[in-house]
Amino acid sequence: MAEKSCVKRLQKEYRALCKEPVSHVVARPSPSDILEWHYVLEGSEGMPFAGGFYYGKIKFPPEYPYKPPGIIMITPNGRFMTQKKICLSMSDFHPESWNPMWSVSSILTGLLSFMTDNTPTTGSVNTTAAEKRHLAKDSLAFNCKNRRCKGSRYPEGCKKKQEAAIPNLDDVVTGFNLWCCDGTASTSTLKSRLDKGNFRRVSENFCHVSTRILYREVIAEDAHLGLLTVANITVGGLL
Repeated sequence: MAEKSCVKRLQKEYRALCKEPVSHVVARPSPSDILEWHYVLEGSEGMPFAGGFYYGKIKFPPEYPYKPPGIIMITPNGRFMTQKKICLSMSDFHPESWNPMWSVSSILTGLLSFMTDNTPTTGSVNTTAAEKRHLAKDSLAFNCKNRRCKGSRYPEGCKKKQEAAIPNLDDVVTGFNLWCCDGTASTSTLKSRLDKGNFRRVSENFCHVSTRILYREVIAEDAHLGLLTVANITVGGLL
């Protein structure tokens, strides 16, 4: 159980982080446990990580800020092992170098900086720039299908960024499998139905496990006729 001073400190740091976010990082505490934070690093342009979204967790001890947190990354990235604690001067690998004046913002800034460095450390991996670019391209699909990257713990700001990276149904339809209960099966039929305004539309992004192709599932229900249209729209190949 977190100490009262720890809770107050993390609440204060969260408010500060909301006011002054760290560039290329979205982070928030778990709604059920303020000691567990969830973050997403967005790859910077000009780096092998560009276009990537890297999800991970920071686990704070009840004695924070007098003891350092543990840091892990969940999305494959080519810099750190996944699901393994990362060795940093500001992580629980090095309590002797921890400074209680450091904050969540300091930790995230340090992690982002160390990610773009090639210095080996416990929990790091050695990959080429090409391999990192490939993993950056695959990161969106990984996050879409990984259960840890969904739900209330996943930073809402990053959900919006990821959704923005996926083409809109109205803008791009590159392929489809369409099932309509009235026997029709065409992209134009689907789009005209959605455009009529009699349908309510629910969409969710998902990734086919074997083909690794990203889809947007669209469910359009006609409130008056009771017709149901389900389409799996291919919105991006990931290989």
